[in-house]
Amino acid sequence: MTTVEERTIRLDSARAGTGPATWGQRAIWGVVTRLGDDAPRYNLRLDLPVSPPRPADRVLADLTELLRMHDSLHTRLLPVGEDGLEQVVDGSGELAVEVRTCAAAEAPAVGEALMEELAGRSFDHAREWPFRVGLVECEGLVHRLVLAASHTAMDLWGEGRMLRDLALIESGESVESLLAARPALQPLEAAAVQASPLGRRRDEAARRYWCERLAAGPRKIFLNPAAPELAADPGRMFPNALLRSPALAVAVGPVAAALGVSDAAVLLGAASHQLARMSGSSDVLFQVVVGNRFQPAAAESVSTMAQEAVFLLTDADQDFGDAVRRTRSVAFAAFRHAGYDKWALEREVAGLVGRGEAADHSYWWNDTRDPASGPFDTVERPQATPGELAGRTEFSWPTEFLPRVNVSVAVDVLTAPGALELAMTADPAVLSRDGMEEFLRGVEQLVVAAATALGEA
Repeated sequence: MTTVEERTIRLDSARAGTGPATWGQRAIWGVVTRLGDDAPRYNLRLDLPVSPPRPADRVLADLTELLRMHDSLHTRLLPVGEDGLEQVVDGSGELAVEVRTCAAAEAPAVGEALMEELAGRSFDHAREWPFRVGLVECEGLVHRLVLAASHTAMDLWGEGRMLRDLALIESGESVESLLAARPALQPLEAAAVQASPLGRRRDEAARRYWCERLAAGPRKIFLNPAAPELAADPGRMFPNALLRSPALAVAVGPVAAALGVSDAAVLLGAASHQLARMSGSSDVLFQVVVGNRFQPAAAESVSTMAQEAVFLLTDADQDFGDAVRRTRSVAFAAFRHAGYDKWALEREVAGLVGRGEAADHSYWWNDTRDPASGPFDTVERPQATPGELAGRTEFSWPTEFLPRVNVSVAVDVLTAPGALELAMTADPAVLSRDGMEEFLRGVEQLVVAAATALGEA
């Protein structure tokens, strides 16, 4: 039997302040507020085992320190006028904690249900902190910690830093020692830089770069879409495919070393080459999600800093190796222009679209991997060759999504134990299920073939 109660985290004497929202906060706040009832799908959700189990008071004390360390967890966002957004960092306040008590054997199922409950509700960003906490207690000890956060508080990179910092706090590290060793950029500090003359110049340069690339890119990428008649159906569902590849995890490193690029460039270059070959457009354009954590203090930040870069690769269908090599330099230039006021950019892009001067920018690429962790951190690296591992690839259709605005194709790169995963969502009016599988397997085969050729050389 599960019982329910509520406890409270009390925050006192933390950093406080008010200022303009950061570019990242403005960008994601604009997205989630437009989604309305569908906004919870952007919430981050975690259901974590507590091992060994610990008293609730200890867990809540550690979470209080985590709140004290990272301002984004106790920040509210308030609209100001027609085009303004303000962040309010509360120095004190209370955070409700949902507690479920059950038998130890039931803890995983209760934790999962609690996670869906906490993350399944929209956040009121003007009135509540963008962070929710739940505990699953068994015989007086916490067995599972459940966390839900609004995307306005952190992106996936920020989530990784939060989990690392929580583990360090649990091990006995103080907030003061952690911040002294690795200072973390707080959102108010980031906003001050962005509002400075230097920040305004960066914003203007980024938006100019975006508009130049959109003006130069292909007006249509898939020249022969799979089922254009479906585009008029607002109820069509977007399939989601998942390719889990041990071969890709082993192959990408050697190919990157041979071509003198990063493994991220190998995957993006392979995706660009495969898209060009399938679509009939030799030039391809992706909106690439960029973490914007190039400076040490930004890398330590638990906040939302990720934005999209515009990546335009010409003649992507000509040669795989050439496409990958050029991906490095093209991506580097694009990533330099991935921080900007998205609301201002959207107005400029709308003008280009209205005049018929904008490229098709409905293709998305998001490499979510953390450079600090890899697929073989927790499992042994196989001795087999990429070609031998290719037979272990798993392909599945996990779910479907409601139609997404300005999305023809969206691909996420993820790390799994012993494998890399490519998760793909596509508009069936543009790309069929067979086409989605052809794309994902094609990306894998390109990289595996290149690695195999290196081994045979």
